Amino acid sequence: MRRGLMAVFGILILLLVNQAVLDKERQLRDGAWVLLPLAPVDPRSLMQGDYMRLRYALERELMQTRSGAQRDTDDGFLLVQLDEHAVATLKQVERTRPDTLRPGELALQYRVRRGQLKLASNAYFFPEGQAAVFQPARYGEFRVNEAGGLLLTGLYDAGYRRLGTR
Repeated sequence: MRRGLMAVFGILILLLVNQAVLDKERQLRDGAWVLLPLAPVDPRSLMQGDYMRLRYALERELMQTRSGAQRDTDDGFLLVQLDEHAVATLKQVERTRPDTLRPGELALQYRVRRGQLKLASNAYFFPEGQAAVFQPARYGEFRVNEAGGLLLTGLYDAGYRRLGTR
C-alpha cells in the first residue's frame, strides 16, 4: 500500500514537471515576441560567473506611478505598445488583464515585491569569458504567453542584433 502511494505520487510529480516543461516549450514556440529596453547594469558576478543582471526601463516608469504600499507589493499588467522593432513602451498600468487588445499591444504581467519589479528573470547567464559579447545589450528578448507571462530568450544590442549564439 505504501509503495503504491509513493509510486502514484512519483508519477503525479513527473506529470506536473513535464506539463511545466511543455508549457514553456509552447511559450517559446507560440508566444508573442517583444523587446524590453534594459537599464544599465553590471555584467559580472564573482560567485556565479559571467552573467548580466537585468533591470528594465519599464521599472522606472511603473514605480513612478506607484505610491505608498503599492511600492512594496503590487500585482497587475503593463499595457505596452510595440513599435516597428517590437520594442515595448508603456501605455498604462492595469489591475487586471484587459479583455481586448488593439493591434501592436501586449499585456505583460508584473509583480512588485519588496519594492522590486518582477517581470521575468532578473539575470541572463552566458558562457564564461563572453562578457564583452553581451556588454552592448540594450534590449531583452521575450516570448509572452496568453496570460501575460514573460520568458527571457535572448539579448539584443542597440541595432536590434541578437547577441551571442542561439
